[in-house]
Amino acid sequence: MTTINPKAPIMITGASGYVAGWIVKNLLEAGHTVHATVRDPAKTKSVAHLQKIADNSTGTLKLFKADLLDQGAFDEAMAGCELVLHTASPFIISGFKDAYEALVRPALEGTRNVFASVERTPSVKRVVLTSSVAATYGDNIDSLKVPNGIFNESHWNTSSTVDHQPYYYSKTVAEREAWKLHAEQSVPNRWDLVCVNPGLVVGPALTTNSISASITTLQQFGDGTMRFGAPHLWNGLVDVRDVADAHVRAGLTPEANGRYIICGDTLSLLQMGSALRQHFGSKYPFPLVPAPKLAFWAIAPLFGMTRDYVSRNVGYKIGFDNSRSQRDLKIEYRDVRGAICEHFQQLLDDGLIKKKA
Repeated sequence: MTTINPKAPIMITGASGYVAGWIVKNLLEAGHTVHATVRDPAKTKSVAHLQKIADNSTGTLKLFKADLLDQGAFDEAMAGCELVLHTASPFIISGFKDAYEALVRPALEGTRNVFASVERTPSVKRVVLTSSVAATYGDNIDSLKVPNGIFNESHWNTSSTVDHQPYYYSKTVAEREAWKLHAEQSVPNRWDLVCVNPGLVVGPALTTNSISASITTLQQFGDGTMRFGAPHLWNGLVDVRDVADAHVRAGLTPEANGRYIICGDTLSLLQMGSALRQHFGSKYPFPLVPAPKLAFWAIAPLFGMTRDYVSRNVGYKIGFDNSRSQRDLKIEYRDVRGAICEHFQQLLDDGLIKKKA
């Protein structure tokens, strides 16, 4: 059991990120002092939303420059902190030439770098790591290996590699490294580790600079990509505000421990499209029918997917057991369908999806 002094500063890495912005908001509005690391505090566009939140809250925001691969870069921001929230991680789904350099090395070495600072900072009592459900499974077909196709915190991704599902692989090796470093800490039990494993995060962002996998998916609902049908592909989804709440509670709840799956519901692409149609009507090309797997397999490369991915994921329903987060962290999950619609509306307002009269 770990008790964090509420007057001690709380450090968060990657503070300008999609989820991190909401975490910073929660902490500042609760009156905490936040040491926020970003790549470049001088880039006012990337931190303006954080400054605005700070100006309208009782908390105090202090920005620090730090890069995942810059050794020792987190030492200054971490000084005096009892709680460290490590959310920074490379988030690139496609468009890279070298998956190891783009995803795996930054995730792995960034984890080592932050945890090395933890070892050098005697005030730190707890680290909360942003992991992912991607660290519990690699492909939807893996659901055949678990009871009732439902993943829980005891499961680990053993099927992803640097060549297949490299993002999933990067989240897995980063979390495994975190647990290894926790076990090897120089002063046994000086600091503990709690991991937050969210599903696909949906819901409004606090800045137009945010990047998330859900944006790409929602854009495909709006641009006609799935006009003629959506593949039978299921995702665990969660409202971004629930993910932020989970981080704060994982950090400040004395009894919090281990891993926490943070997932509000599991929906297929067709169910997501149905939720959008109920809210926005038929003026956008939301899918009405499922796309046959064989047909989608044949054209998958045109959508940036491998046929191997389609074979292992389309048609396999998955689920996630979120009972531990409800019991320990008292998370009351928001309706993900509402979050999807809020997010789609924001993308319309920001011009990332073309509005239709």
